[in-house]
Amino acid sequence: MRRRGVGAAGAVVAGLVAVAGLVTASLAVAAPPSGAWTLTPKQRMAALTAGLHDVVAAPGGPPGAIAVVQRGSRVLVSTAGVADVASPGPIGLDDTVRIASVSKAFSGAVALALVRQKRLALSDTIGQLLPELPEAWHQVTLAQLLRHTSGLPDYIKSEEFLEVLKKDPLIDLTPLQLLDFVADEGLAPGHGTTYDYSDSDNLVVGLMVEAVTGGSYASALADLVTTPLGIDHTVLPGDEAMPDPFVHGYSVTPGSPPEDVTFFLNPALAWASGGMLSTPAELNTFMRAYVRGAFTNPASRRAQFDFIAGDSGPPGPGTNASGLALFRYQTSCGTVYGHTGNFPGYTIFAAATRTGRRSAEVIVNEQLNDKTEGPVFGLLRKADLLAVCAALPS
Repeated sequence: MRRRGVGAAGAVVAGLVAVAGLVTASLAVAAPPSGAWTLTPKQRMAALTAGLHDVVAAPGGPPGAIAVVQRGSRVLVSTAGVADVASPGPIGLDDTVRIASVSKAFSGAVALALVRQKRLALSDTIGQLLPELPEAWHQVTLAQLLRHTSGLPDYIKSEEFLEVLKKDPLIDLTPLQLLDFVADEGLAPGHGTTYDYSDSDNLVVGLMVEAVTGGSYASALADLVTTPLGIDHTVLPGDEAMPDPFVHGYSVTPGSPPEDVTFFLNPALAWASGGMLSTPAELNTFMRAYVRGAFTNPASRRAQFDFIAGDSGPPGPGTNASGLALFRYQTSCGTVYGHTGNFPGYTIFAAATRTGRRSAEVIVNEQLNDKTEGPVFGLLRKADLLAVCAALPS
């Protein structure tokens, strides 16, 4: 695989910095799309398809988009644009994509499955399970890590880490090496109660999983989550490779051809925090199971659904709130629960109703967030809302 030049790598790193700085002002959508309450399900899907085309057609918009809506057993799919600009064809249900921070929902599922088995407890601390990590972090609990109230410094914001990436975006670093970039930093003010999105949180969750299972996090992910659900193409890779067929990821500048960035950054650098691969179909299957409580017991499910104010990264539709590795999206068409994510070349929203009976998912092949100049992210967020409206009853 070819390595990208330092200049281009700088652009990708800048995008990664944008991911780390997402949790600022909320972009809550206060009203449904015009006339949404009176539209039939078919009309809502038509509005969603039009919304996807608006995203793709916008200056600086992604080459392709897909939305998956499931109402009971009925799966509806809308697409716009292409999965690969060199070989035109829409994004398919079984095409592999990088799911970025939606990986955090999977690390939550693994941890909560272990809580259900009484091999982990939400009150377990870093000091108890990972005493080799900085002593200043020892009081942090598993629950605080999953809700992003730990106060752990975010390794992605480390200037030293970003300089390393600029020199070699495909570098291979272990989770402990990643945490070493911020090991000399203490906890943020208000730790324990204040929401503060940090990618370090889920690295530590993954290490806690390894500490209690005695095996790799990837093995626990397979044993406890993906194999039971039968989602065999949902994996945690160790490098930048993608299995065919896959959706190419792009960096898009208005007036210039899209730049393929699919292989320009090693996703293992995000590990349990954002390094996973899945497909639109399998991600939908997972999110429906996760939200309905497939990996929790009654006590941990109550804790998971105890929400505090906080935007997911990037913000999802409506008003966002953070639970245990799960976000609540209160929209004008109803409430869903799930996660968002972005990574160079990809942006994802996946959510379901509390029963798991209805779900909505939108994936585009460009990294978009609320810090991006121009209207594209706003159009994408509108498409996310249209997907929720298409999934939910009137």
